[in-house]
Amino acid sequence: MTTTRAFIGRQPVLNRNQQLIGYELLFRSSLQAEDAGQLAVLQADTQVLVNTLHNMGTSWLVGNKLAFINVGEAMLASEFLELLPARRIILDLAPDIAPSNELIARIKYLHAQGFGIAMDGFSFDAPSANLLEYAKYVKLDVQAHNSHHFQMLAAQVRSYPVIRIAERVETHEHFHLCRELGMDGFQGYYFAKPQTLSAKVIHPSFAHTLELLNLLRLDAEIKEVESVFKRDIALSYKLLRYVNSAAAGLNTTISSFNHAVTVLGYKRLYRWLTLLLVTANEDGRTPPALQKTAITRARFMELLGTALDLPHDVCESLFVVGMFSLLDVLFDMPMTMVLEHIHLSEQLNQVLLDQEDKLTPFLQLAKACEDKEMRQVPQLCRELGLSPEQLNQAHVAALAWVEELGL
Repeated sequence: MTTTRAFIGRQPVLNRNQQLIGYELLFRSSLQAEDAGQLAVLQADTQVLVNTLHNMGTSWLVGNKLAFINVGEAMLASEFLELLPARRIILDLAPDIAPSNELIARIKYLHAQGFGIAMDGFSFDAPSANLLEYAKYVKLDVQAHNSHHFQMLAAQVRSYPVIRIAERVETHEHFHLCRELGMDGFQGYYFAKPQTLSAKVIHPSFAHTLELLNLLRLDAEIKEVESVFKRDIALSYKLLRYVNSAAAGLNTTISSFNHAVTVLGYKRLYRWLTLLLVTANEDGRTPPALQKTAITRARFMELLGTALDLPHDVCESLFVVGMFSLLDVLFDMPMTMVLEHIHLSEQLNQVLLDQEDKLTPFLQLAKACEDKEMRQVPQLCRELGLSPEQLNQAHVAALAWVEELGL
């Protein structure tokens, strides 16, 4: 069966320094799909996968990163795989793939074309273990084994010339275990769906940024806004660099804060500051994946609002909610404490605290699309009145926009 409908999800794949090396791309066959299909969906319709990637443009869907794609035997045999940009694609082989002469020949051919091979949920007891010699990446499921068995498996795989990626890393303990074992990469909700661990005081540079956001929201005088920039060298430098960049779309050089604020306007300046807020962690320890997750949520939610023909100010609110949805993690403090510093509207506070509001389902949907199983996506789409095409278009456009920012 051929269909043009597909849901897209992605989960970051990080190296040992928590830098993005790629994304695992996740697809659904219909709005009614309640989960990932456990390979049955992947077997059912290779054309959905390939047409989606090919037509949407893999290069800008994942930027300059790799795309990890789950494959079963049917998909491996599909001639449509050759339509994909091979050197950007890593084929995740399912654990239950049994090597046959035909399958081995096909894998050798795909490898020669430039495709990378990854062993998903790897175990030496799995049928796919006989394909290990063709793999570049091996994914080890930290939750599929007890701690001792996982350590033994990681040590055994280390003797092979492969990149070891720990998957389903969901807790602080999982991460530290894998890091202690010298794993080469990580993947899991610990990065894409982080949890607040403790609280700390906001650093002064964040305080300046928050002060500016509050001034803009209250429509303060330009002189008041300008005075904040004058008190912060880093902020003033970034402002002038931004306003004079090609991204600002201006044909003149601006050298004063007053002129910069006037030209940008309060709405555009507010947008820039919210972006700066989640990308300027001064201790350097914020994983890039968290930054991109927040920014992608913001753009995705804004585009969903546009797709539903919501008023411009509502779409702007959706952007702010998405951008601020990870501030509790970035600041390492409860969201309630973060909101005390920002002074947002009561409506936005309710959404960020996951309380009932008409905008809350948008944030819930953005989070659901980061879930590998995407179980809540169909129901939330129905609740918002979104079609699969609208969801796909907004998601892909958001991913492309974030990559174009060069973060």
